[in-house]
Amino acid sequence: MKLHALTSGHRPSLFGAWLHFEVSFVVWLLIGALGVVIAQDFALSATQKGFLVAVPLLSGALLRPVVGPCADRFGAKRVGLGILGAAGAALLCGWLFGHSYARMVGVGLLLGSAGASFAIALPIASRAYPPRHQGLAMGIAATGNSGGILAVWLAPRLAEQVGWHGVFGLMLVPVVLTAAVFAMVVRDRAPAAGGGGPSFRILCRERDMRRLCGFYAVTFGGFVGFSSFLPIWFHDQYGLDVMTAGAVTALCAAAGSLARPAGGYAADRGDGSRLLCGGLLGAGGLCLFLACLPPVFWAAPAAVAALCLLGFGNGVVFQTASMRYLDSMGTASGLIGAAGGLGGFVLPFGFGLFRDVTGTFASGFLLFALLAGVAAWRANSAPGAMPDAGHH
Repeated sequence: MKLHALTSGHRPSLFGAWLHFEVSFVVWLLIGALGVVIAQDFALSATQKGFLVAVPLLSGALLRPVVGPCADRFGAKRVGLGILGAAGAALLCGWLFGHSYARMVGVGLLLGSAGASFAIALPIASRAYPPRHQGLAMGIAATGNSGGILAVWLAPRLAEQVGWHGVFGLMLVPVVLTAAVFAMVVRDRAPAAGGGGPSFRILCRERDMRRLCGFYAVTFGGFVGFSSFLPIWFHDQYGLDVMTAGAVTALCAAAGSLARPAGGYAADRGDGSRLLCGGLLGAGGLCLFLACLPPVFWAAPAAVAALCLLGFGNGVVFQTASMRYLDSMGTASGLIGAAGGLGGFVLPFGFGLFRDVTGTFASGFLLFALLAGVAAWRANSAPGAMPDAGHH
């Protein structure tokens, strides 16, 4: 990567977008990171565990297509500050009132506001850089999903010191600081008259938008769903303690986060269809291997590799989105991000449900491998679904 690619745009805005997404991602995945200790406190079944950690992913998915058009219409900076305020309110509720399973489900719904940061950070990064470097810029901003690393690594350790309720209170500090930095450094484009591009309804009818949503439901849905559920899987399947399960999951999340800008950069210069197809086939094959429930010393590196490939696919998908929907990136990222969030909701809930129904986690891995294979076939066989960067 050449230095001029990073200096060609407004770097403070890129930093602000990244920070917003980073801290919001920590908040969004906080219940998943604390899922083992919360489940022990409330004596939850596998289905209840899966549903609880999936609820923030569902509500975040539902909010993204609302937040995206609002960012196009009212300005991403203003809406982004509102999201941080809502995330702070959710953390306050978890800290002071999260004393039952039902209440924590409600807190999870509120935490979905943090998941909507996606529809803020990526449009800001996209508009801060020229088209030829947008894949790289949005890939860098989207490494904010490394907040998942911080969540699964730090949250269990902090919970040992202050209790899991106290972790929600401590998270208020970085949220407030992020709001201050974001307000100071981000240069927002003036809101466009009439909403800034094609409407939500028009974009939903576009074939290419539906394809991108489908691809992202698998790549990002897989990344965030596994990031939320792997601590529970490593604990329940292999008997790892909370700290070790969190550390292994943090390594998986790190691989996916770091691979995302590489995917965007590669798609800036190569054939997005082939890149995405290869990544999905690789991730699907690794999930077939994990369905055999191998020993943990094989399962852990396979999970790391699978999330690395899914993160790479995330970057490829959004490089294409940035080229096609520059003038309505808030709305487009909201729609595509919603599909990814819905995929993330289905994965942990499905894993928990299938575990209770079949008695094994293998069924969940088999289903995801099938979905990844179908998505790979679509990426390879649908002309124009993932165009080369050179076509723009």
